[in-house]
Amino acid sequence: MISHPSSFAILGAGLMGRLLALALARAGHRVSLYDQQGADAQGSAARVAAAMLAPLAESAVTEPGVVRMGEHALVRWPQLLAQLPEPVFFQQNGTLVVWHRQDAVDAARLRLQFETTRTTVPTLPAMEALGSDRLTTLEPALAGRFAQGMYLPGEGQLDNRQLLAALTHALVQAGVTTHWNTPREVTDFAPGTAGQPDWLLDCRGLGARHQWSALRGVRGEVVRVHAPEVTLQRPTRLVHPRYPIYIAPKEDHLFVIGATEIESDDLSPASVRSALELMSAAYAVHSGFAEARIVEIATQCRPTLPDNLPAVRQSAPRVLEINGLYRHGFMIAPAMLDVVLQLLSTGQSPLAATFDLSVQLL
Repeated sequence: MISHPSSFAILGAGLMGRLLALALARAGHRVSLYDQQGADAQGSAARVAAAMLAPLAESAVTEPGVVRMGEHALVRWPQLLAQLPEPVFFQQNGTLVVWHRQDAVDAARLRLQFETTRTTVPTLPAMEALGSDRLTTLEPALAGRFAQGMYLPGEGQLDNRQLLAALTHALVQAGVTTHWNTPREVTDFAPGTAGQPDWLLDCRGLGARHQWSALRGVRGEVVRVHAPEVTLQRPTRLVHPRYPIYIAPKEDHLFVIGATEIESDDLSPASVRSALELMSAAYAVHSGFAEARIVEIATQCRPTLPDNLPAVRQSAPRVLEINGLYRHGFMIAPAMLDVVLQLLSTGQSPLAATFDLSVQLL
C-alpha cells in the first residue's frame, strides 16, 4: 500500500503514536508527530500505567485474542527495547497471585479461569499452584504472610516512564518532526493531496472521540510509593472481592499500586476512598508499605470501545485509526504495532487474524 519513501502524519504521541512514528521513521519514511501535550506524555494513559505484561493474569478480564497479543509482546518488547538509545527497566520474573483465607472461593474461580485459558492458548506457560513453603522460596518477602498462592511464569513488566522518555530521544535521533502542544484533528489533513502527508494515523486515544464516537473512558487510579522495607521481586496480585489490586515493583524500591476501574471519563484527583483502599490492600500484602513514602497519586482514563477490545479501522482513504487499547496498552502495543505495519505494507495482516483483532478497511 505504501511507497518508499512516504510521508506520515501521526496524531497522538502516547505509546502507540511513539512506537509507530519510530518504526516508520527507521524504515525510511518522513514522519510528523502531533500531540496536544508535551514530550513528557502528561496527557497519556501510558504515563500512569503499571506496564505489566501479564497475558495469563489478564485472561480473567479479557478475550483469548488479547491474551495472544500479550504473548506476542513478551517476545517483541525485548527486541524493541534493545533498539532504544538508553536502557529501560524490563523484568520477566512472572506474576504472583495471593489471597487471604476468606477469599479462597474467589481464588479457586480465578484458578479455573487460568486453566481454561491454557486450553485455548496452550503455548502459555502453565500456572503453578503454591503452598506456603514454595511461596516463601519464590518470594521470601511474603514468608509467613500467605498460606498459598499461584505463580504465572514468564510474565513480565517494564518501566513505562523510562520507556516514554527513551522513545522521545529515539524519535529525535530517527528524524521524526515532533509538534508538542499542538492538537490536531483528522479533518485538518487531506492525505494524498498536494502539500499533505501521504498517510494519516490517528492514535489519540480518548482524544479521538469526536472521530470515533463509540470510545468511552474507564478511569483508573494509581499510587506510586517508595518502600525501602519491601523487597518484592515480581508483580504481585491480591485476590479480593471488592478491590483486587496489583503491586508492580520497579527499580530502587519504587512500587506502582493500582486496580481501580470506574466507568467514567472524570480526570479529577483520586478520591480518599480509592487511595485508602489501594494502600490498605498493599499493606495487607506486606506490612512494610506502612512506612512507604507516597510519591504520587495519579488518575487517568483508558480509551475503551464497547467490547473492551482494541480495533483498527480505516475511516477514509489513507487514514487509519488505532484505538481501544483499554487497560492492556503495554501488553498489546507491540502486536498492534506489527499489525499496522503489515496493513501499511501489504493492505492485509495475517497477525490480525491470529489475534482476533477487528480491522475495518474501506
